[in-house]
Amino acid sequence: MLNFARGRSQPRSTRSMPLSGMEYPDPKRKSNFVGKILMAATLTALCIIMLKQSPNFNTLSRFSEHEEGVTHVLVTGGAGYIGSHAALRLLKESYRVTIVDNLSRGNIGAVKVLQKLFPEPGQLQFVYADLGDAKAVNKIFSENAFDAVMHFAAVAYVGESTLDPLKYYHNITSNTLVILESMAAHDVRTLIYSSTCATYGEPEKMPITEETPQVPINPYGKAKKMAEDIILDYSKNSDMAVMILRYFNVIGSDPEGRLGEAPKPELREHGRISGACFDAAHGVIPGLKVKGTDYKTHDGTCIRDYIDVTDLVDAHVKALKKAKPGEVGIYNVGTGRGRSVKEFVEACKKATGVEIKVDYLPRRPGDYAEVFSDPTKIRRELNWTAQLTDLQESLQIAWRWQKAHRDGYAAAS
Repeated sequence: MLNFARGRSQPRSTRSMPLSGMEYPDPKRKSNFVGKILMAATLTALCIIMLKQSPNFNTLSRFSEHEEGVTHVLVTGGAGYIGSHAALRLLKESYRVTIVDNLSRGNIGAVKVLQKLFPEPGQLQFVYADLGDAKAVNKIFSENAFDAVMHFAAVAYVGESTLDPLKYYHNITSNTLVILESMAAHDVRTLIYSSTCATYGEPEKMPITEETPQVPINPYGKAKKMAEDIILDYSKNSDMAVMILRYFNVIGSDPEGRLGEAPKPELREHGRISGACFDAAHGVIPGLKVKGTDYKTHDGTCIRDYIDVTDLVDAHVKALKKAKPGEVGIYNVGTGRGRSVKEFVEACKKATGVEIKVDYLPRRPGDYAEVFSDPTKIRRELNWTAQLTDLQESLQIAWRWQKAHRDGYAAAS
C-alpha cells in the first residue's frame, strides 16, 4: 500500500502535489509570480517610454538614419586644430557632424566648445576611438548613417616624422586604409581627404601646380602620398566621389575667438612656427629658433605659402559640395604667394607687440627651401580663392585667442 501521509514538518501551504511527472504550485505562489512578471513588464515599458522621450535617445536615432535634406559628415580628427575648425563650419551650415578622435593630438576642450555652440539633438556627436582599431571603426560605421567623410586625422610634423617614421606610416597610411575599407563595407561614397604639399617634396620649379611631380623627401610626405595612391587606386573601380586637398602651411584661428591652436606641451618642439612664435611672445620659451639660414632664397631662410585656417576649411566645404560620384578632384590649397621665415617672424613680432628673441640654428632634417602654390585650378573648378592673405592680420587673430587661452583649452576641459 502506498503511503500518502504527510509529515508534520512539511506544512500543506508550501507543498506541491506531484502527478504524472508534473508539479502544480500553490495558487498563492502562482499569483505572486504573475504579479512580479506584470511589475517587470510595467517597469520595462516605462523605461522605454522615458528613453524615447530623452534627447539622447532621439540624438542617437538621428545619427543612425539617413535624413532627407541633411548631410551627415564623419570628421576624423575633429578635435584637432584644423578638424575642429572644419566641424564648426559644417555645423554652421547645418550639416550633421560626427567627430571621431583618439585625442592623442586633439583637444576635448575644442569638442566641448562645439557642443555648447550646437547643443540641439542631431547636430553633433563625439566618438572617442582610434582609427588604427579596425573593429572599432567598423562599429562606428555600422551604428551611424554617414553620407561623407572628411579625413583630417593624422600626425603632421615633418621633424617628428624623420625621428619616428613608423608612427607616420601607421597613423597616416594604414589608418586611411582602415577608413576606406569601412567606407566600402558600409557604402559611404564621398571622401574629402586632407593631404599636404609635402607630397611634392622640393620641386625644381615654382609655383607648384597639381601636375608637379610628387617626390616627397620626408616620411610625413611619403606617408601622405601612399595614402593618396591607395585612395586613387580604390576609386578607379568604384563610384566614390573623391576630393584630395593638398594644402600648404596653416595659420590663424576662428575670427570670432571660439577655437584656436593648442598643441600638447610635449609636441611644441615639432609644432608650427606660429605656435613657437606665440610661445616665445608668452615667455613660455626663451626665444624662437629658426632652423636653416643657408637656403637658396632671398634671405637664406625657408619660403612657405601660409594659408589661413578659415580659408582652408572653406575649401573643404566647397569641395564637399562639388564632389561627384565616380570623379576625383585634386587641388592645391594656398595663397599663391611665398613668405620667408624671417618675414614671418617680423609679422609675428608686430602681431604680438613683443620683441621676440631669435636664435638661428642649422637646418632641420627633411625640410625644403621653397614651396608655394599655384591656386589656379581650385579657383577655376571650385570657385575658391584665399581671402585672408594678410599675414600679420591672421597672426593677430590667432594671438587674441592665445592670450585669452594661456593654457589652451584647459578651462573648457
